[in-house]
Amino acid sequence: MSTETLRSDRTHAPSIPERLVQTTLQTVSAAAFWLAVALPFCYLPLLVTGLDSTTTQTAFGVLLSLNAVCLVFGHAHHRD
Repeated sequence: MSTETLRSDRTHAPSIPERLVQTTLQTVSAAAFWLAVALPFCYLPLLVTGLDSTTTQTAFGVLLSLNAVCLVFGHAHHRD
């Protein structure tokens, strides 16, 4: 058996840690995608009641930042 055959065998069968990492990344991507879709609905109560207090402004800023992070990580969901 040549070294070329061994190399090609390894490229076709990913190891368990590689599969675990791939599955974890797919799960994080899917969760981030759906969070990016759902989070804007959390803005509505804050916007309806107004951004008068510091607490409400902070909550809005955190939601907006979290939505931006989810957009970045969920961007590749189901892009095969």
